[in-house]
Amino acid sequence: MQLEWARPGVLRMTAHAYELAALIAAARYVAEAAPRELPEEALEQLKAVLDGYDAQASRLHGDAGGESGHRRI
Repeated sequence: MQLEWARPGVLRMTAHAYELAALIAAARYVAEAAPRELPEEALEQLKAVLDGYDAQASRLHGDAGGESGHRRI
């Protein structure tokens, strides 16, 4: 995994699909079974990040079999 600053407050991440899948799976686990001590605002932010990921993944998968040749993540 590689992280770099794209601009202040914005990171660019390059990761293998399995690395991203592990992070998303962990985030979904927390979002679905959040401990009581997790602040509600943090849970809502996590759910918003997952919603954004789902929207972008759907956009990529909508091009399934397209020119990119990338597999589903």
